[in-house]
Amino acid sequence: MDIAFVAGFGPIGTPGAESHDFWAGALGIAFHENAPRYFHSEELPGVKAFAIWPIDQAAEATFGTPEWPADRPVPQAWIEFDVASADAVAPAVAELRAKGLEVLVDAHLEPWGQTTSRLQSPEGLLVGVSYTPWMHPEQGEPEGSPPEGTSR
Repeated sequence: MDIAFVAGFGPIGTPGAESHDFWAGALGIAFHENAPRYFHSEELPGVKAFAIWPIDQAAEATFGTPEWPADRPVPQAWIEFDVASADAVAPAVAELRAKGLEVLVDAHLEPWGQTTSRLQSPEGLLVGVSYTPWMHPEQGEPEGSPPEGTSR
């Protein structure tokens, strides 16, 4: 099999409007309702990375411990939305908080060079709002992978 690209990604939504309110309302993703309660968008740029992130590493990066907190849904997937610059991450976090969302970890610089913050969607997805320098070659950053020896 020769996979050309990730064709799509999305959560399995919760009943009611909670999922739509999070993705469209809080994050501002423009959707079309292609069928009743089936919201779809082909207006987001493509995926730059697809990775299997071990839960202990996700917990460590989010909560500072390799154990996922028992009082939180264990995520079945992660998704990250990159913003225009490292300096844009903190204002994005403030905007999400102003919309009443719980931010799990504030904007910070990871050891691998990414500036990120994290929250959880109603479905339990681990959602990052980040700036990943190596994915922004148009800003003078070299395109490629995270620095050697990093977990992400």
